[in-house]
Amino acid sequence: MARLLVLALVSAFAVGDEASAQTSTAPANPDVGVEQLRIQVTQTYPHDPGAFTQGLLLHNGTLYESTGLVGRSSLREVELNTGHVLHSREVPPPYFAEGLALVGEKLIQLTWTSQIAFEYDRATFNPQGQLKYDTQGWGLCYDGRRLVMTDGTSTLYFRDPTDFHVLGTITARLFGNPLDHLNELECVDGWIYANVWTTDRIVKIDPTTGRIAAQIDASGLLSSAERAHTDVLNGIAYDPSDGEFLITGKFWPKLFRVKFVPVR
Repeated sequence: MARLLVLALVSAFAVGDEASAQTSTAPANPDVGVEQLRIQVTQTYPHDPGAFTQGLLLHNGTLYESTGLVGRSSLREVELNTGHVLHSREVPPPYFAEGLALVGEKLIQLTWTSQIAFEYDRATFNPQGQLKYDTQGWGLCYDGRRLVMTDGTSTLYFRDPTDFHVLGTITARLFGNPLDHLNELECVDGWIYANVWTTDRIVKIDPTTGRIAAQIDASGLLSSAERAHTDVLNGIAYDPSDGEFLITGKFWPKLFRVKFVPVR
């Protein structure tokens, strides 16, 4: 009887240990490890409501913008405080301009389905050449060594800035799952920020692993009346002078200077 009692106790403890082990290995809260941020607007600027914004970058206080749509695509130099277009160059049909990046004194502008990127002198917008690729072109940024490009999927392409050949790829993952529709990009301090097409969301991506470290809720920037005449959020530019971001969207009448702050 004593032997049976000991065996029963051992069995009971074993079951308890197994249950504990099962509990401890259960999936963790999927939000753990992904920082949830929101926008805090610090200043609002005018923005051309006719601009179908595809790429945005800030260099020495001057805003450069790539606008899309066939027959309406352009490269622009924009005065930030007024939204006034200081200098522009049309991108002729059949091209549909997309993302924009600056490498040295050269601007590189993607096209959506033509598989051609145009190179321009930053100061004059004079053409400097063309680069070829075999995917769609969506977003583009420069991390100081490599160009980072999206094609509307969850893939980030790292490309050589001189000839555009692919140096490597990663998959952007949110809670372990691929996140599609990555669009406009901004490279900042070793991170990649990306608009997620059709949403009011920006994600912060680790370029070494593809893990999304933060989600930024950028909803509510425009009133319902303003939003009725616009398309999606698109366009991220970083201002190193104060660590803030400039964001806007396609056909948006405003551009916003914002901070990314924790959700309360």
